[in-house]
Amino acid sequence: GKHWTVNEVRALIRIWSDKSIQQQLEGTVRNKRIFEQVAARLQKFGIDRDWKQCRTKYKNLKHEYKSVKSAQDSGSTSRSMKFFNELDAILGHSTMEEASKSDN
Repeated sequence: GKHWTVNEVRALIRIWSDKSIQQQLEGTVRNKRIFEQVAARLQKFGIDRDWKQCRTKYKNLKHEYKSVKSAQDSGSTSRSMKFFNELDAILGHSTMEEASKSDN
């Protein structure tokens, strides 16, 4: 697919930071409907992405965030990413819960 611009990613993160979107995403695995909403909201910003592109970007950002975060937690400062702070604001609170879930 075509490369996401900085503005497109910003818009995606802005929508993602919506509490109701977050709650929906946390509560479900079958999330096509949620990403259809996300895509519709992006459309209002003039950004033409389908739900699959939104979901893929979301997953990639989340994955990248987690690997940077765990590198930082283990004391490495070399890894970083664009939008880390924005994502940390969204994901920073929930990673502890997820970590404890995966431990047992």
